[in-house]
Amino acid sequence: MAEAWRWNPKKRAVNHLLGGPQRHTALVGGSRSGKTALICRAILTRSLRAPHSRHLMARLRANAARASLWLDTLPKVARVCYPGVRLQDQRQDGFVRLPNRSEIWIGGLDDKDRVEKILGNEYASIYLNECSQIPYSSVEVVLTRLAQTTDLKQRAYYDLNPVGKSHWTYRQFVEHLDPSSRLPLADPDDYQHAFLNPLDNAENLTPEYLASLRNMPERRRRRFFDGVYSEEIEGALWTLELLERARGAPTDVPRTLRRVVVAVDPSGTDGEEDARSDDVGIVVVGLGSDGDAYVLADLTCNLPPEGWGRRVVWAYEKYGADAVVAEVNFGGAMVRAVIQAASPSAPVPVYTVRASRGKAIRAEPVSALYGDPDSPGGESGSPTLACRVHHVWDPAPAAFADFGRLEDELLQFSTFGYQGTRSPNRADALVFGVSHLLLSEQAIALAAPIIVSFRAPSPDRGPAPVPYEPPSSTITLSPAEYSMITDIRGW
Repeated sequence: MAEAWRWNPKKRAVNHLLGGPQRHTALVGGSRSGKTALICRAILTRSLRAPHSRHLMARLRANAARASLWLDTLPKVARVCYPGVRLQDQRQDGFVRLPNRSEIWIGGLDDKDRVEKILGNEYASIYLNECSQIPYSSVEVVLTRLAQTTDLKQRAYYDLNPVGKSHWTYRQFVEHLDPSSRLPLADPDDYQHAFLNPLDNAENLTPEYLASLRNMPERRRRRFFDGVYSEEIEGALWTLELLERARGAPTDVPRTLRRVVVAVDPSGTDGEEDARSDDVGIVVVGLGSDGDAYVLADLTCNLPPEGWGRRVVWAYEKYGADAVVAEVNFGGAMVRAVIQAASPSAPVPVYTVRASRGKAIRAEPVSALYGDPDSPGGESGSPTLACRVHHVWDPAPAAFADFGRLEDELLQFSTFGYQGTRSPNRADALVFGVSHLLLSEQAIALAAPIIVSFRAPSPDRGPAPVPYEPPSSTITLSPAEYSMITDIRGW
């Protein structure tokens, strides 16, 4: 946002809506459409009008709330709209204080202690940022604290990049249905919304940025440029809401990864590029010390065997992987030979997977690991506990961590089969990798690698985890077999 507040007719209309008689207001819009800045301005205005009032700004994750609200949008809006107002940072207590003793609390809903601290107060305003990530069960709990008595009308504000039409915000604000009971709202006039898109904030954006949004694939363009909700396929295994909640940043990855695999879904890729069949899915997945899976990179390509083989070996080395997990329906000997040829001097352990069931049947148990969008999580009430697979987005091009195409494929899976037009090689690779790390009952012991080699620890991988313990059930391993399993861990 530039260092000047620039009004236009759309912003004035939305600002008028934010001050309307309704208790609940949602701003639904594309990327950088100005919705967060408008609500931050409304929160600041209300804070200044009512001394000693208290207000809450919350996101699903505390680190995201700190980075985007506390350190970015809120101080920028304050500096531009109220340059004479000094925000006193009380970070250790979780709020900023204004000169009139009003407080703006900022936090996340992903930690029991943080949630208890937040819910220990009553607020005159509650702002839930990026609601596409927040389950409705958490919303219901937070809204019980919209109860502070001041000269202000109690208000709840919401914003999000729109997801699918099954999301609770669409039901509540567009269809005027109760998200839990699906019955008509008793007070529909108390729920108002407005749609925005980046063109409504064009004066603060570059033409190049607008062009990048306009040129996105259709589903992402509708969400991030047009700012509208999307239709969802019947019986979808993944929804935009689930994938939104699964997204994280590199800082969310545990310092110790117990295992890392490069999952490969080969295809017939001989000949010239325009004559080859589908892409070769190559996805890197790690198993964190917390027991969750972290999708680290998507290196899917359309290359002949020698090309994708080199890419697999490069990923194996770069990410300090323990092994390659490869689907061998196109021929197990071919897959092993391709990988071996790409690394003749440093053999790579390869686990083979034979896909004997349909794509949707293989994908369904993996989709269940992404959690229930309406689940509040575990004992702490944290919604993030319900999700065990995390997509680690990294904007740096060299990170290969833009999962847009991968997620587009996941959205085409339903209980009736895969609905996409081309083979979902990226999604298949993810399914193989996550299944190997989280769903294989015998984990490593029943999937003996083709080649085993010991590799020194990577210097940036952190301390070595607890040594691997072989399963204590019905599996009996010889000393040589146990040594082989220990060696392939690569630590």
